[in-house]
Formats: sequence, structure tokens, C-alpha cells
Amino acid sequence: MSENSETKQIQWKIHSTHPDKVEPVRASLSEVVDPEIGMNIIQLGLVRDIQIENDMARLKMILTTPFCPYGPAMIEMTKAKATEGLKMPVTIEMGMEMWDFSMMEDPSALDWGMYA
Repeated sequence: MSENSETKQIQWKIHSTHPDKVEPVRASLSEVVDPEIGMNIIQLGLVRDIQIENDMARLKMILTTPFCPYGPAMIEMTKAKATEGLKMPVTIEMGMEMWDFSMMEDPSALDWGMYA
């Protein structure tokens, strides 16, 4: 499977509107790890969009499961790390879409035997 899989970076609105902020916020958000899976929220594709309007950022994210026991802590950590990386206030909006493996940036993680 890894021969056919490739890493895909999710494109957010800030890629076109504020490209200088993409790498700093990706680096900060990469520090937020899902404790059950052991991968960060960027790798998992949980950050669905980031946009900036009037010096305020809005980050849309989802969780791997709707009733994730670590959800509240991950949301707070995401907000703190996004604020740190963007150097501006951030609000978190929870998306309603269901997470699945195709949202991952690197689907070769499936080859590690982590998931059945």
C-alpha cells in the first residue's frame, strides 16, 4: 500500500490569503497529539480549515470520534497552539463531518499495522 500512497497536505483558506502563517501554525498544531492514536492532529487531518478575518482566526476541526474522551482537552490545546502559531486570537468551530482514514495526510500510517 505504501507504494501507492502519498503524503497530501491539507489546504486551508490561509494558504491563499496568509501563506506566511501556514508553516508557523502547522508547526504549533503538530504538537497537539491524539493520545489514543499517538499521532498529531495535522497528520490525522483533524484541522479542516483555518481562515483569518479582521485579525482573528477561525479554525474548523473535527475529532476522530464524536465522543472522544480527550476531545475537550484536545480542543483547548488546539486553540492554545493555534493562538501561539498565528499570534492572534483563535476561535474553534467543530465540524460535523465524520473522520475517516482518507483524511490523513499520510495514509501509509495504515501500513504500520496501527489500524485493522
